[in-house]
Amino acid sequence: MFAAAVRVPDPDLLPAGIDDSKNVVPERREEIAAELHSADRIAVGVAEIPVARIDGDEDMNTLTVAAHAEAISQVLGSEESAPKGVADERAGEPAGIADAGDTSEQRFARRVADRVPAEIALTAEHGADEEHPVVGAASIAAKVERDAHVAALAETYAESYDPELGELGSGYPSDPTTREFLETFVAEEGELPDCARRSWATCEDVLAAAEQSGLGDF
Repeated sequence: MFAAAVRVPDPDLLPAGIDDSKNVVPERREEIAAELHSADRIAVGVAEIPVARIDGDEDMNTLTVAAHAEAISQVLGSEESAPKGVADERAGEPAGIADAGDTSEQRFARRVADRVPAEIALTAEHGADEEHPVVGAASIAAKVERDAHVAALAETYAESYDPELGELGSGYPSDPTTREFLETFVAEEGELPDCARRSWATCEDVLAAAEQSGLGDF
């Protein structure tokens, strides 16, 4: 799981063509992310929640809150410590908006703000990544980071196990290529790959199918 935060003193400084990451083609997403990271007056924070933590005791709502809070924390700070020298140009505490990851927008904003080790006036809205360019920019930064992570995983599995395992797909449960990757890996290695969330229903299905197939062979 990846989450990102973008801090900018003026939304007009953001690159053109920003929208919810799902509405932007991959090539443009990568261009926008590169522009965000290279701009002197824009700060970008990216947080990753690894699979081991997802398979732990915390629920997904709490992990989503934690990811947002970590990303926001990376772009907050004093004028001297803010990433890329970015400082809040408004008086008082910094303010921000997040895409709500909870049915209650107010509850999500409160939970995230409570985990940020600095004062921030945070609000949350459903669909904020489509309505607010700064949130759209953050969604693009997170998406590009996630896609790069999946691509690196595919290369690792192709080199370490089987070249055919390089076809990992998007990593989403609806992707048939991802499901095929998991099925092939389990068939060859007898276990799930380290990148797979064991609490993921897709993985449970793959393991159950492999076990059933093994029983049939016996």
